[in-house]
This record gives sequence, structure tokens and C-alpha cells, in this order.
Amino acid sequence: MPGSALPSLRDCATQQGLSMNTVISAYRLLEDRGLIESRPQSGFFVCSHLPQPQAPIRKTAAILQNAKEHEIMNMILLASRDPDYVDLGLATPKSAKYYPGEQLAKITASLLRKKSALVAQYALPPGSSALKEQIAHRGHRLGMQLDPDNIVITHGGMEALQLALKAVTKAGDKVGIEAPSYFNLYPLLDALSLQALEIPTHPQHGMDLDVLEHLLQGGELSAIISMPTVQNPLGFTMDIAAKRRLADLVNQYQTPLIEDAIYAELQYAEPLQPTVKAFDSEGWIIICSSYSKALAPDYRIGWIEAGRFSHKVKDLKFISSVAESKLLSEAIAQILKSGGYDRHLRSLRRHSYEQMTTIRGLVARHFPPGTKATLPSGGFLLWVELPAPIDSLALFIAALKHKIIVVPGQIYSRQGRYQHYLRISCCQEIDDRMIEAFQTLGKLALQQCATQSAAE
Repeated sequence: MPGSALPSLRDCATQQGLSMNTVISAYRLLEDRGLIESRPQSGFFVCSHLPQPQAPIRKTAAILQNAKEHEIMNMILLASRDPDYVDLGLATPKSAKYYPGEQLAKITASLLRKKSALVAQYALPPGSSALKEQIAHRGHRLGMQLDPDNIVITHGGMEALQLALKAVTKAGDKVGIEAPSYFNLYPLLDALSLQALEIPTHPQHGMDLDVLEHLLQGGELSAIISMPTVQNPLGFTMDIAAKRRLADLVNQYQTPLIEDAIYAELQYAEPLQPTVKAFDSEGWIIICSSYSKALAPDYRIGWIEAGRFSHKVKDLKFISSVAESKLLSEAIAQILKSGGYDRHLRSLRRHSYEQMTTIRGLVARHFPPGTKATLPSGGFLLWVELPAPIDSLALFIAALKHKIIVVPGQIYSRQGRYQHYLRISCCQEIDDRMIEAFQTLGKLALQQCATQSAAE
């Protein structure tokens, strides 16, 4: 099946009684035809034949059943607490392969033994110097020159985004965001009395920069939020030329860009592609990230480097939550400095790519003809385009009855888009329960197609 491993070259030659040269030629022919793929240090695997979505969606449509994104998220969060559900929805890895938990626990315990006074001291802003230095050092891998003195440690990535928005906007301002965009942006913007202006975003190339430039020329935007590297939910990474242009635009029009880089280190290919911040010439780009997705989700350690807005962000952090735990920050600093995190990332990238390929294969095998899915550049999120008769909100509700969690596309836009789309999280163990869940999802989707056809 798609995603399955093939015998090694040597094993195949032995099993079939063929010469190595014959087997190598056969594998190369299959690879050239797109039937198999080679993965470094892993061998050969069967490819899936699932086409990718090809264009951004600009048309709008009414959201069926009048569901609100917070109601849908409450249903997802409630179900995710029940171990009887197969969680294909939340981007919250539950496998030990996603986190170096044992190593981090040892480092934290060692710190407690050696510096027990840490737990009896107030942490002071803007955060651990050791961690800030490590963040600045790691920024070089993504093409950035970050000043440790301008880095503020935050309570996860969401606080970093909130601080950035508070620093550069006021109530009533318009903020440009990608469409589709991370669903939690909408309640965040609502809470700050900001208006979201959705910018068409190509599933492979990213935000439409011509549309963005037109908006900037008209002075319509007070800020922009973008995830140009391994975007959630589409998984694309903008090419370097587009990132340069984006940086040039925000500097030219002096409009802050808040760059969410939470998945930037989870790119599959190395060397890593640079962030947009790497091309910032005048400090108009604010970059945010966290260590929740691949290192320590419960530690809730994030960070922000706000360029020309750094002093404002420091003041806002002090008002918001003063500072983050020095103990937890120092523990993360140590694992970053030791090289343990880099070793973990290399393994995680391989594992995530294998998971993604296998799950794309399951979608190709079990979902209705005409289904498409993105081919992400990193991370563990898959954006699936279903045939037009299928309503993803109805499919989401039907799936919950079978104890399966997915995320319907409707919550990724306020404009009624994406009613035929699902986001699937690929960061759980692929076992018999998960395979059965994909079989069930496929059957439910096919039933919707049949029902719609009969009605017509």
C-alpha cells in the first residue's frame, strides 16, 4: 500500500535471484515513473498518487448549519480528552517520538538538584539570558541575525502573537492574514477588537503578494500575520524570492509583519530554508515561535524578537505575565546547547515525513475519487480537498459519532470558505485503530457523495 517500505536492494536481489545491477535499474525505473521514492537512510517506499490542490479559493459560500468556530473547537477539545477517540484533529503529538521527554526530564531534575533555589526565586523579565542566547544562535540556521537583548521569553507561541499584535495595532485596525489561516487567530483578533482581512493564499506558493501590495498601497492594513515557512494548515514554504519580496514590501510600506515560525525548524529538507525575518532590513518584521511542537509542550516556553518594536513588547510582557519560569527556560537552554535537540530534530523530521507519506497513502486508498491533499514541506498537518458534494462540517459531525476527530475546513475562514476541506493531523501513532479510522472516514465521505447524487 502507499507508504509501505520495499525490500532493500540487497534483500530484493537475494529473494528474486537477481544481480544487484538489475535490481538497482528496476528501482530507478520505478522511481523515475513516480511509483516509489527514496528516503535518505531509510530505503525505498511506495508513493501515493494523491493530487495536490492547485489554486487559492476566492469565492465565498455560506457556512452550513451556522456553526461557529469556537463551538466546533469546544466539541473537538471535549472529544480529545476521551482516549476512546482517534484524534486526527489537534496538532498535539501524543507519541514519545515527537519529544525528547526522558532527556529533558533528566536535565530538569539535574538543575533542581544543583540550583534548588531557582524554585524559590521570582523570574524577571525579559527572560533567561542563557535561553535567549541559544535562540539567537539557532536563528543562524534560519538565516537570521537576532539580538539576544531584544528577545523576550513568552508563555508559548500564542502569547508571543498577542504581544506582537498589541505592540503594533489598536482597536478597530485591519490585520492581513492568510486564507486559510490558523483558526485560533480569529478569536485572538476578536479579543483585541481587530478586523481580519483575508488574503488569498496558494496551497503551494503562499500568500498572494500582488493582492498584499495593492492593500499596502491603499494603506488598508495596520499589520500582517503570516506563516511563510511550513504554514498551518497548508504546509507550504514560500520560495526565497517570494520571501525577499514580502520583506521588501513591509519595509517599503512600513507595515509590521508578524511572522509565525513555530514550524520553521520542522522542515523536512536540510539545509533549512530561511525565514522572512532573515531579509528584514529595517526591523519591521516581528518573529514569534515556541518549543511546544517538538520539545516541551507542557513547559509552554515561547519567544518573540520584535525588531523596532522590542521595547514596546518588553513593556507589554511585564504587564501581561511578568516573566516565564527560569527553571524551565534554563532546562530548554541546556538541551539546545548540548546538541540533544538537534539530534532529536533530525530523527523527528524523518519520522514526520514517513508519517505524512503513509497517511497521504491512506487518504488516497480510502477517500472518494477526486480527493486531493497537500504535500507539506514540513511539520505534520495535511490539508485535504474533498469532492464538491461533500460538506466537511457534516463529515466532522458524522465522524465524531464514530469516535474520530478531524477539523472541518470552515473554521479556517470567516468568509464561508473551505466547506469541502479537512485538516488532518498526522502526529499520532499509526496503528490498527488509526487505519480503521481512515477506512471509516472514507466510507462516510462516500456515503455523502451517494446521498447527494441520489438527491440530484
